[in-house]
Amino acid sequence: MRAVAAVSGIYDACVGVMMLAGRPLLAQFFSIALPTPPIHADLNGIFLLSIAAGYLIPYRDPDSRAGRAYLWVMGPLLKGAGAAAFILDYVVRQSPRSFLLFALSDGALALLTLAALVTSPAPDA
Repeated sequence: MRAVAAVSGIYDACVGVMMLAGRPLLAQFFSIALPTPPIHADLNGIFLLSIAAGYLIPYRDPDSRAGRAYLWVMGPLLKGAGAAAFILDYVVRQSPRSFLLFALSDGALALLTLAALVTSPAPDA
């Protein structure tokens, strides 16, 4: 569980930093225009850095109720929904195929987190 929290936290922190400080590189890599207005990307970057900071809870105490709850919400729920949203956006709105990379990474982390949660014993009531 600690490893899942670390990987997920680092992933979200890296993407958050790229949204805030590496936006031109990110836009070039995905062959898309820079977001207009830029505040949308700024808020997404802040959101991702906040999620990354939250992963310190399960990283420090992976067996706590708070740590497990955070992993459930941010893993299977948020990352799973994010993966589905990227796929749906690709199919319905014809977003760039390169965005499917996020669907793959979010989906993989959602499944990894789900597997860790269901295979590790829950704390006693």
